Amino acid sequence: MPARHHHHLHDVLHIEGRALGLVIALSLSLQAGRADPLPADAGHLYRAQTIVTGQGEANRLTGFAACLVDVVIKVAAAGQLADDRRLAAAKADARSYVKAFSYHDQMAGTPTHDEQGTRDRPYDLTVDFDQARIDGLLATLGLKPWSSHRPVLAVFVEMEQGARQYIVTSDTRQSDLQRDSLLAAADKRGMSIVLPTAAQLSKSAITAAALPTLSTAALAAATAEQGGAIALIGRLVWSDHDLGWVTEWRLEWQGRPHRWQLRGVTFDEAFRRGIGGAAQILSGNGNPG
Repeated sequence: MPARHHHHLHDVLHIEGRALGLVIALSLSLQAGRADPLPADAGHLYRAQTIVTGQGEANRLTGFAACLVDVVIKVAAAGQLADDRRLAAAKADARSYVKAFSYHDQMAGTPTHDEQGTRDRPYDLTVDFDQARIDGLLATLGLKPWSSHRPVLAVFVEMEQGARQYIVTSDTRQSDLQRDSLLAAADKRGMSIVLPTAAQLSKSAITAAALPTLSTAALAAATAEQGGAIALIGRLVWSDHDLGWVTEWRLEWQGRPHRWQLRGVTFDEAFRRGIGGAAQILSGNGNPG
């Protein structure tokens, strides 16, 4: 092949290769930026975990029933199902909805010191439920799975206990317990959350004293910087009279403000009700009670 033809062919291949690379890159970029209407791993919505004592059948069946309730709430984003009497039959027959289960010994590596062996040891029981059966159960309740894209919540929570007043962050030690609890609550309700760093709060001049009066619009920049789509604002004040936290949650969705309150609960329960309430609103299942 003459040299000039060789160089011409090389240039054509080089140009076509670059064009193909640009097409592939553009395609990947569009895919990365698209909000997939279905969760990438929908299976996690049909999985739940609880703590049981030992691996006996009676405790396992109780665990199945507890996990079933968590899964139907998570899949439908319907917190009102927590005490729904219509679930009684399904809870009694929870094992028929189970696809797989496994145990994790919380005391793995700790020697057994009594004659009862592993019977009284605490285990994490993880249960995977059959998707079709859970969806069918929801249909009998007049509900359907919330299978569309679930927006990321930017969670701003202020804690008050006596003279202590602070915002839960992703990187300060005083927030360790509350941060872990919030992440567990988000997982339990099938939501993704992000928390502010101390530096982000300082940069945005967001203080614990000011947070209860700030609007979601005032938190818009901080919400976006954290990678959140919607701000969920909570205030927890310890009450000796109620022997628990007095809690208020705020969220604005489609131009409408939503508020819901709790009294005398642990912060674990307050966080579950806060994130679960947000999920209920965003899914169109009404206001949390």
